[in-house]
Amino acid sequence: MTDPTTPSSGWPDLARRDLGGAVVWANDEAFAARQNLVAPGPPVFDPTTFGPNGKVYDGWETRRRREPGEDVAVVRLAVPAIVHDLAVDTSFFTGNYPPEVAVDGLGLDGTRHELLAVSPVKGDTVNVFAVRCRYPVSEVRLRILPDGGVARLRVYGQAAPDPALVDALGVVDVASLELGGRVTDCSDRFYSSPENLLLPGPARSMGEGWETARRRDDGHDRVEIALACEATIAVAELDTSWFLHNAPARAGLRGRTAGGVWHELLPRTDLTPDTRHRFVLGDVPPVDAVRLDIHPDGGLARLRLHGRPTAAGRAALVARRSGPTPEDTP
Repeated sequence: MTDPTTPSSGWPDLARRDLGGAVVWANDEAFAARQNLVAPGPPVFDPTTFGPNGKVYDGWETRRRREPGEDVAVVRLAVPAIVHDLAVDTSFFTGNYPPEVAVDGLGLDGTRHELLAVSPVKGDTVNVFAVRCRYPVSEVRLRILPDGGVARLRVYGQAAPDPALVDALGVVDVASLELGGRVTDCSDRFYSSPENLLLPGPARSMGEGWETARRRDDGHDRVEIALACEATIAVAELDTSWFLHNAPARAGLRGRTAGGVWHELLPRTDLTPDTRHRFVLGDVPPVDAVRLDIHPDGGLARLRLHGRPTAAGRAALVARRSGPTPEDTP
């Protein structure tokens, strides 16, 4: 099932471990390890599990403070990003959650930016906060006041990759979460999130892809993706690895131009189960969004859209990396 912490804004979590996020430091993890904060799935709880340090929690938990202060964990994002939402998930922490939290971010120039002022949180709750800061940050610092446990920290935003790196690579996967691609619409998330399509690396099981429920009507399923920037796509990769008996029978791709017109990039094409398909698209216009239609339903492991950013697309990457101009700042 889709992680219930995802806010309605739809930005991806760029702190998650399977994307490359990591908890690089914490001042205390006496009861539960800091790396649990960025585990990709929702937290779980077993009331019977106890370890040598006490109750085992799927989260980060510090010891009881007997002096003034606060506890801190530092999370390196998978890629520098403009943060739009934060979720401080205290699931299963009922008598040992922190009453207040705060979050700041480290800017690319070393400046600290406040993402969330000291704010109250509830126990056993996904506490979601909107963020107003529009400077890209490479890491975030979670402060819990004074101590306690947090199951997950989700940092939702848009990746701000280095344009020089994109230039050096030439052809890049412009749907990648690491570059700023994101899912904007999806017909069905029954078994797993469509964001899995855009994760780096190959899927290691069927559970790491996107899978829909079985259709009992004449329709079909789809997912729409905003690209990292406007680009001309040269090769589309539709990977059905691990989907042995539930891959789509066929799939097609359409792309949206900057003027809002949708063009066919790949006509409806037969797919083979458990196979990585690569299609050369030929002469297609630059697009800033792509819609994948699968017929009638099923699952894919990954979707890659290899292309070159246009001049306008590269300019958008530069602007995102630079942060807001003075007139953009409230």
